[in-house]
Amino acid sequence: MFNPFFTQQELRQTVFGSAASPPRGEWTRTGINYGAASGEYPYGLRTPRNATRGMQSVLQAFIIKYFIFDCKPRDKSVVMEELLKPTEAEQAQALYLAISDILWNIGEKTKALIVLPGENSLIPHSHAYFQDNVTEKLFFFEFTKLDEMQIFMKRYLPYFTENPGPGALLLLYSAVVTRGMENLRNDLDAPKGAHLMGPYEEGSLNIVTLMLTGRATPYLHNGVVYVGDEDHYALPQFGILGRGSIGLLVWEGENEAMRSASRQPGSRLKTPATPVWVSCCCGHYGVLFNSNRELLRNYHAEKRFELHYYTCAGCYISMTVDNRQQEDGADDGDGDGERKQSDMVSTPLERLIHTKWMEAKLTYHGPLPASLNF
Repeated sequence: MFNPFFTQQELRQTVFGSAASPPRGEWTRTGINYGAASGEYPYGLRTPRNATRGMQSVLQAFIIKYFIFDCKPRDKSVVMEELLKPTEAEQAQALYLAISDILWNIGEKTKALIVLPGENSLIPHSHAYFQDNVTEKLFFFEFTKLDEMQIFMKRYLPYFTENPGPGALLLLYSAVVTRGMENLRNDLDAPKGAHLMGPYEEGSLNIVTLMLTGRATPYLHNGVVYVGDEDHYALPQFGILGRGSIGLLVWEGENEAMRSASRQPGSRLKTPATPVWVSCCCGHYGVLFNSNRELLRNYHAEKRFELHYYTCAGCYISMTVDNRQQEDGADDGDGDGERKQSDMVSTPLERLIHTKWMEAKLTYHGPLPASLNF
């Protein structure tokens, strides 16, 4: 067990903005849970539409990556649908390995911390600290070897999967303390007193970048950009410093404030090491994925391919993405050889996909779920 140099009170202040008032209630009562292994989409987490969904969507992306790309192939000819039919034991294994992978990346592959609640409160209720029945009971466990952390996570996974329970909050706190309070505040690049959470319905994008890249940066461009004018010194904005295994696509509708260059994902997020992307579409999170590694390595693989979309609400869509009209003016079937712009951008999800494949024609397989009406 590790004794941190910060207090639980400081932890809650950094994450939620105040220790004197209670945190948003969903964080203390939302566990990390799959659907039934015998049910539809057994690879998928199920999360209420609350502030934990953005973070859990990142976890979902790592789980999908594990099932499709990281498991030792039983047979190279196994289709994706079979890879995504785990047993209960395989669900649990993917979950604790995904959590370990995320925290290990945040700790720059040298160390990570996991928090678990004890029985007794370590901080009394007062005007300066409002007890939430989790934060004041935390113990901190530090690991410097990935395999030891994985064994620990396997053993104590029920703390994270209890429902209702604080599993989502334990994962968030583990990520924050692994990154470190001072580092996280520097990541936010915000005025003193700024906090990680924000008022967003499905969670702050800063939480997503922390879980994806190891840094809670609000800037999505590649590398470091210096911003200033004739009246102010140019100051660095630290964006995405390296290419990760999971990508990020963002479309925020007509919100001009979100359309600045620093808020648009650069190529390091758009082209990750595996064809799996967390998506943020009008503030709603999901995961886009494909099972062909060559999709990001071979230009020809992008001409026409299948793309799958899943949200932690249990919503799934399969579609074909056709980029061939970009190069040869392929007919869309209506006889005039052109597609109307209004057809190309008929749904927010299409607009999101067009941030990566600008001229793509999408063909959905089956009706669109009502939950896509963002």
